[in-house]
Order: sequence, then structure tokens, then C-alpha cells
Amino acid sequence: MKNGVYSILKARFLINEEANAAKNWRFIVFLIVLAILMIANTQSYEQKVFKIVALTGEVKELRSEFVDRRSELMQLKMESTVASEMEARKIYPASVPPVKIKVKKEEEKNFFQRLWQ
Repeated sequence: MKNGVYSILKARFLINEEANAAKNWRFIVFLIVLAILMIANTQSYEQKVFKIVALTGEVKELRSEFVDRRSELMQLKMESTVASEMEARKIYPASVPPVKIKVKKEEEKNFFQRLWQ
């Protein structure tokens, strides 16, 4: 038992020809490559999380700017605002409401109707 623990601590299994040292080295290299892939995957995941957080903040900022612009537009579209802007240019609102004009189109007479006239 004591020799087994000391041989593992001294890494004799990596240099001993009897214990298939090449096989052990291949397994250790495999574990190292696997650890590197896991670290790279974690790094990629964290970068995506940071990007999502940044984009979420940007979306909130743009949404609040949109609401501000929309309220400004509603203010500018009000009839009282437009009327006050036009008074500065000496254009006043009409005192008489507008009237809809309907134009009646004459029916075209077909060949037989024109023939019998």
C-alpha cells in the first residue's frame, strides 16, 4: 500500500516501461485537452452573457428614448401647438369648418343609348 501511494506521487507510472507509460501519457494529454476545451467553452459562455447584459441595457435605453420622442411628437401634433406655430407666420385657423365637395361623374352612355337619342 505504501509503495503504491509513493509510486503514484513520484509519477513512476509515467516513466516505467512495464506499466505502459505511453498509454498513460496519452490519457493525461487527453485530460489536458479536455480541460482546455472546457475552459474555452466557459470563457465563450461568459462573453455571451456579458454581451447579453450590455444589449439589454441598450434596449432599455433605446426604449426610453423612443417613449420620449413619441411624447414629443404627440405634443407637436396637437392642434393648439400647430395653431400657435402658424400664428407666428401669420396663418390663422379657419373660422368656418371645411365642407366636403362631391363631384358627380356623368354616366357614359353605351352604344345603344347613344343610337336611340
